[in-house]
Amino acid sequence: MSRITRGTQVPARWRLLACGLFLLASASLPARADDGYVDVHTLPQLEGAVEDTSLKNRDRVEYRMPTPQTVTAPAVKKLLSAGGWVPYVRPLEEKSDTLNFKKGRQGLSVHFTQALGRPDQSVVYYSPDRIYGNVPFPDGALGIVFDGTRPYLGCIAPEALEPTLDFYTREMAAIGWRKLTAETAARWTNASLDEAVPNGVRVYYEHPDSEATGFYRQKPVMLTMTRRDDGRTNVEIRTALFALPAELKLDGDSAGFPRPGSTKTSMGKGNATTAKREMSAAVMADLPAVLAFYQRELTARGWRHEGNAALNPGDEVAIKVATSEETGVLRLGRKYDLTMVSLATQLTEAAIAARIKAKKEADEKFMKDAEAMAKQVITADEARRKVQAASLSDAPLNALADSKTPVPLPENAEGVKFVGDEGSLEFSSESSVKALTAFYRASLKPLGWNERPSVINQPNMAMLEFAKGGKSISFTVMQMGPKVRVSAEGTGLREAAAKPVEAQAKASEPLKPDSESELPVPTQRSSTSLASTKMPGSETPFRRELEASIPAPLGDVLAFYRAELSKLGWQEKADGAMVSAERAHIDFTSPQGPAVLKLGRARNETTVNLAQKNPDAAVKADIMPRAGQAKIMLGNIGPKEASLTINKQTVKIAAGAGGPQSPKGPMLDLPPGKYQYALRVPGRPARTETLTVAAGDAWGLMVGPDGAVLPLQMY
Repeated sequence: MSRITRGTQVPARWRLLACGLFLLASASLPARADDGYVDVHTLPQLEGAVEDTSLKNRDRVEYRMPTPQTVTAPAVKKLLSAGGWVPYVRPLEEKSDTLNFKKGRQGLSVHFTQALGRPDQSVVYYSPDRIYGNVPFPDGALGIVFDGTRPYLGCIAPEALEPTLDFYTREMAAIGWRKLTAETAARWTNASLDEAVPNGVRVYYEHPDSEATGFYRQKPVMLTMTRRDDGRTNVEIRTALFALPAELKLDGDSAGFPRPGSTKTSMGKGNATTAKREMSAAVMADLPAVLAFYQRELTARGWRHEGNAALNPGDEVAIKVATSEETGVLRLGRKYDLTMVSLATQLTEAAIAARIKAKKEADEKFMKDAEAMAKQVITADEARRKVQAASLSDAPLNALADSKTPVPLPENAEGVKFVGDEGSLEFSSESSVKALTAFYRASLKPLGWNERPSVINQPNMAMLEFAKGGKSISFTVMQMGPKVRVSAEGTGLREAAAKPVEAQAKASEPLKPDSESELPVPTQRSSTSLASTKMPGSETPFRRELEASIPAPLGDVLAFYRAELSKLGWQEKADGAMVSAERAHIDFTSPQGPAVLKLGRARNETTVNLAQKNPDAAVKADIMPRAGQAKIMLGNIGPKEASLTINKQTVKIAAGAGGPQSPKGPMLDLPPGKYQYALRVPGRPARTETLTVAAGDAWGLMVGPDGAVLPLQMY
């Protein structure tokens, strides 16, 4: 399994190509005010709030509270509700800590985090939510479950059925919904508008496309109201059943089981090789269509239907399924406007016994084959070594003149690598093991080094141990093909190399800024690179990142950056700053946006990573993450459709999606953390990789022509 972490280096041409494709796809028209998008800066904040005014972002407000989240969240809900914002829960997100609100056709999300290092404080984030399928909420409604994209609404209206019906007749028309008639419904196959609802009523609506209200290709919906025993009314608005797909196509696999199209969420555990496996899914289709899909697909894969199983709570269908090796149960039920799928199987005892036997036999055969192969390799290697050893010279060696290493080098030493601060020495030679060991025994003894006994002294390998004055050096001399490799390490080597390094550090000059660099960097550097991401045609990058290696102490480099960044108007944040002898991590507020400086130590140099973000440019490029979240943008420049599963979500990425000739690719919002994702492309092996994201990051995952995934931090 490959592993991809933040900071992974990628070829420059890939970085430029991926940036261009993502930005061409995500570039949006100039922002304009509209009634469906709330200005979060006009919303009320709790008393005692301390707003982070450094965030120049019209799409987010962030403020700190001197109370923990358990106290802050109910207070925010009460405050916004008093201003006319109606709280609701999204389908299948009943346990989410995020608060969702609706006011007219505007939506709002409120997210909470613990303040950095302060469990007694919390941070509140306001973010707008666009509602694409607006429907009215009855005043005083309870238990509101709402999704503004389909739309879906489930709630309990406080009044009886007749006044509730009058409310919806009036308010649906005010929003632009029109009642379906037999004539207008004729274009839908099997559309029936005269169904009887026991103890209730059902009305069908359609909505024309409207740029002003955000409706586009809206499917018809059905409003169902039923009387309750307590005098109130159950209300549900959902996509009309006749507008849902009657036949589902195969979308992919989950745990080796078929997954239908129109799947909203899915999760799999195990696969065809494990003793147990299971999958679950929520499908935007009616239950009969989902049942027909699984009957067709499971039969095609050799599964038999073996009667009904006992129903669990929430089940409407439970069917026993089996193959020659597995048995299980397929369960289907309804929740909200979704069909919930559960399929769990396990191997039969006979199949488990057969697999154990087969594995044992395969392991035994493998060990026998490996043993035979090892003997062949050893025999061939011994013969090869004898031939190669014959070409090595046993002639006595002289010391190399003017050697800078603490111990002598033979005159024919090649590829010398000496690292003084680590106390290590390596080189190769065309002399034999015998000649090289004789050289060091003869050359080190006059220098006061005493040899210690060693049990390894073969024609093709020897180890030598020397000691002097509390210091030690060990040599490993080994024949490697046609040459002999010598490696040495010990405190005797490290002591000799430390003094020049210390002298060099004391003699280092003050660091001077490079006037040609866009971000500050000293002229005294061994390496540097600067990358920026920007919208095509724009000169303003929304992220810049500088990496460098400076041959100077960390304290000197830190002092340099504090001075130079201050000249540019950057302000250091005290919260979260970390400085030690080996590392430094400091957050800044720059005139363009947030920035971070990271310093470290490697190979006796100070490493620098300086990154700066521009929120205004990111908003214009439509890549700004939601508050407290990370945004993932998916693209595919390969010739085949791909599917990517991350955080229990599976997303299809069409060929060319996210490219200049195709619509914007899919986007996901994820909480900060480390995620494992799996990519599947037809005709290629599945790839499983890891991505770590932080709050406020925007990452692009671009599928290349060879099926590989290029991760690129965009913001």
